[in-house]
Amino acid sequence: MKFKAERAVLLKALAHVQSVVEKRNTIPILANLLMSVKEGALTLTATDMEIAIVEQVAATTQRDGSATAPAATLYEIVRKLPEGADVEFDHPGGDAPLALRAGRYTTSLMVLPVDDFPSMTAGTLPHSFHLSAQLLRGMIDRTRFAISTEETRYYLNGIYLHALTSSDGHQVLRAVATDGHRLARVEEPLPDGAAAIPGVIIPRKTVAEARKLLEDASDDIEIALSDTRIQFTFGTVRLTSKLIDGTFPEYERVIPRDNDKILRVGKKDFAEAVARVSAISTERSRPVKLALDRDLLTLSAASPDQGSATEELDGGRVTYSSTPLEIGFQARYLNDITDQITGEVEFLFADGSAPTVVRDAADPSALYVLMPMRV
Repeated sequence: MKFKAERAVLLKALAHVQSVVEKRNTIPILANLLMSVKEGALTLTATDMEIAIVEQVAATTQRDGSATAPAATLYEIVRKLPEGADVEFDHPGGDAPLALRAGRYTTSLMVLPVDDFPSMTAGTLPHSFHLSAQLLRGMIDRTRFAISTEETRYYLNGIYLHALTSSDGHQVLRAVATDGHRLARVEEPLPDGAAAIPGVIIPRKTVAEARKLLEDASDDIEIALSDTRIQFTFGTVRLTSKLIDGTFPEYERVIPRDNDKILRVGKKDFAEAVARVSAISTERSRPVKLALDRDLLTLSAASPDQGSATEELDGGRVTYSSTPLEIGFQARYLNDITDQITGEVEFLFADGSAPTVVRDAADPSALYVLMPMRV
């Protein structure tokens, strides 16, 4: 194998594929990526046996072939090369080192046998549809913060994607995530080809890798899936992943329907006030208390060691016309939700101990549920 590639093109592809590689693993070949060059194209492949990523970039080919190389080391070397450099690779085959040259810089990397590199095939993916990069970005960003990190509840360690007919009769594609303390639900009009998809749970790591790839994406993304696999195609990049083998809970049962006490407050005013009063405590789980009266919201927090803080938001910035109410929430959870809201935040309360619904007043496609804390 012998080829030459531009440093900028190579670096971008290496950044994509090396992030899939598990830094700690007991199988040495999984720390490597597979480089295959043929007819002017370089294909890079990395996998951790749960996710596989394949990206193709342009290269000047002198001799077709394949080799494996340590992913993290190769990425660091190319990242530190000067901008505008051409990077030459030469591997004569067998267990000989992989030679890399850029200008007057040379190095050689130890390789592992190409035959040892695992193949993670997607199998048959009977369902396929397209989503714009913007829509997919929005669905991920507005739900992934609520993904559970509790490994014992593995079925909550991802985003649940499914198709359904909503209560107003529209067919939608819905993404849901919950960790038991908060829930995020986002829906978009159902794309062509998605009506018959099974409900699938996309793992947290796969969601993170797909989101990274969306940073550079502007065209429609092809999504293909089966009961056990999902594949995202971003132009010349293909991300394939196993799905979580579990049953997502009946989340609709925890979404309150009759919360009738409505608070509306500007997102910026509210988020900044939460940040100021919660600064009194360094404990991540310290609650912020919301005390509501007519067109008045008082936020407060206290720390046994540091003291207390209070801030009022009044008429003009707050709309509330129901009976007085006190309720507490974890500050970080409030911030995670308000980060996804662009204009006015709408809270729907029942009482001080019941789940609260949070919405973007200007965007009905997303809904959040937040469990209160005792204060």
